[in-house]
Amino acid sequence: MADGGPTPEEIASLQEQLASFSVDQFVLSAASTIASLAFAKLEKGDLPEAKKAIDALQSLVPHVAGELQGGLQQALTGLQVAYASAASA
Repeated sequence: MADGGPTPEEIASLQEQLASFSVDQFVLSAASTIASLAFAKLEKGDLPEAKKAIDALQSLVPHVAGELQGGLQQALTGLQVAYASAASA
């Protein structure tokens, strides 16, 4: 296409790839990324952004199945403690 946008074939291919993903895998990936972002925001002292990331992670943790949920819950708890410490400093 002249405007640099995706062609209908490219869009169809991307839709097919997206449909093949497991929702569990996608949620876990998103939660891991958000946890990393929250840690980075805390390290920079950006408490409002860290809080948004922590809240987003908290909403995703119940949607992660099995033993992986425990690891994410530990990360969430660590983030919450670090946020509370930074906010009270």
